[in-house]
Amino acid sequence: MKDPNPPLTVLYDGACPLCQREIAHVKRLADGQGNTGLCFQDVSAHTPSDPASAAEQARLLARFHVQRSDGSRLDGAAAFVAMWERLPGWRWLARLARLPGMLTVLEWTYRGFLKVRPRLQTLARRLESNTTRSNTP
Repeated sequence: MKDPNPPLTVLYDGACPLCQREIAHVKRLADGQGNTGLCFQDVSAHTPSDPASAAEQARLLARFHVQRSDGSRLDGAAAFVAMWERLPGWRWLARLARLPGMLTVLEWTYRGFLKVRPRLQTLARRLESNTTRSNTP
């Protein structure tokens, strides 16, 4: 019998404050729903020693990816849609994304986000740092 939710591994940048928040939210949704088939792997967690692995890590950190159980990967908007399909409350968005032309619009939007992501990360780190300092007695 075929598994209705074969594993889908979410490959994320655990060093990115924006990604940390988003993945924490997705994990809470997935944990509350039982077998979503979602697994999570922080691709920033270790430093590769060989150049080929370092290049692969840099590629994975540059865009959002998910890996299917057969080892194939999706990236960008298509990866988000594959993840949303597993999350109750988000499946409607995945269905909407499957309408003609929508995945292209989502991909353009994601590429636009990637251009401002470094500035947003810097801002998030500053806000996090200020919050930490203001909470210290």
